[in-house]
Amino acid sequence: MTFTHTFNPTSLREYDIRGIVGKSLTSEDAFAIGRTFGSVVVRHGGKTVVTGYDGRLSSPDLEDALVEGLVACGLNVVRVRCGPTPMLYFASVSLQADGAVMVTGSHNPADYNGFKMMLAGKPFFGPQIQELGVLAETGHVVPSARGTIRGLDLRTDYVRRLLKDWDGGEKPLKVVWDNGNSAAGDVLQKLIAGLPGEHIVLNGAIDGHFPAHHPDPTVAKNLEQLIAEVRNQKADVGLAFDGDADRVGVVDDQGEILWGDQILILLARDVLKTHPGATIIADVKASQVLFDEVRKAGGKPLMWRTGHSLIKTKIAETGSPLAGEMSGHIFFADKWYGFDDALYAAVRLLGILARQDKPLSAIREALPRTVSTPEVRFDCDDTRKFKVIEEVAARLRHEGADVSEIDGVRVNTPDGWWLLRASNTQAVLVVRAEGPDEASLERLKQAVVAQLAQSGLSTPDFSGNNAGH
Repeated sequence: MTFTHTFNPTSLREYDIRGIVGKSLTSEDAFAIGRTFGSVVVRHGGKTVVTGYDGRLSSPDLEDALVEGLVACGLNVVRVRCGPTPMLYFASVSLQADGAVMVTGSHNPADYNGFKMMLAGKPFFGPQIQELGVLAETGHVVPSARGTIRGLDLRTDYVRRLLKDWDGGEKPLKVVWDNGNSAAGDVLQKLIAGLPGEHIVLNGAIDGHFPAHHPDPTVAKNLEQLIAEVRNQKADVGLAFDGDADRVGVVDDQGEILWGDQILILLARDVLKTHPGATIIADVKASQVLFDEVRKAGGKPLMWRTGHSLIKTKIAETGSPLAGEMSGHIFFADKWYGFDDALYAAVRLLGILARQDKPLSAIREALPRTVSTPEVRFDCDDTRKFKVIEEVAARLRHEGADVSEIDGVRVNTPDGWWLLRASNTQAVLVVRAEGPDEASLERLKQAVVAQLAQSGLSTPDFSGNNAGH
């Protein structure tokens, strides 16, 4: 029987395949992903693909269809079932699989789902994802064959490996964990059983309805329950996960949020003690404070493009032991495998706190203070957004501005810096700005507004509260 399939074009994204279940993403799509990605694996000489899925209601059915597509390519499929995305990455590494596919909607609303892929241990993204669309539409897949399927419960092995790098001794920290009803639920219970101290878990059950709050720890509103419990319990720290537990959120002992770049500062200082002079990577949205603090700690800060696949690729290229994004993706290649893992990042952060003689709030308060906008996103048509960036960049170059074009434009001025970039996954432009005080920040905002006006765009909504940093 001849195979052809047409994906909804909005589902083939830069870093993954993602859509609204039953509308832009279906079981037929899942089978087609298995059939096309499986064909790519076979043509690369591969034989084994590992699969997993998160706790969303639609994930088991999508994974079933995915596996059927992979098996139809003659592949041997190992299913690790429900768990966090990093456990699937761990399975890929430990089994030396030729390919890996995770069914996950990450931090998106409950009616979304998607697929993250690895080929030969590396991220499968960008043009490679677009290639699947072409393979499906043209029916250019390997001949139908029948592979094998086996199940494998890796949760105990994964947790044992997480705990191997615990370096905090027996100091009894008091920790509040907000699992956010994420796919980490069962693994998290096993993890805390192996850690010293007192552990309180909120929203521990895996539940694809996400009844407590949206599964995105980068949004302050989603951390309100955790903040209240940390203060109520007088805990040392609070930790939160997104829907598939590859991103971490952190709240200190006073209930104040540490953002992704602040978390990375703490981790970088520690890693640089054993890797002096190492490259530490952060995305273009990170505070200048991060890059300055990495330099002070003896590291080489490297600003890179936003996106977990892009960062992972850069880690492999540079040999960096540590990287992170404002979105809460933390990547350890020091002792770990270079992929983003919120559970592993949590273990390493708790180890640092257990070895400190001062609370996390004191460390946060000692960082240089700045004021910044939140990440402001505003609509801009997919066909226009990258053109706007080109126009702004051309004007800035003409003006002789101090500008980085690694990912959009990041402009340094005497008032601080501002960033304008096009989202790779949505029809939006993203703005951020940071300065030493409110007056400087206001001038930075006006610089952004002036550039957008010259490209015929209206003023973005900066009404969200400025963040102290």
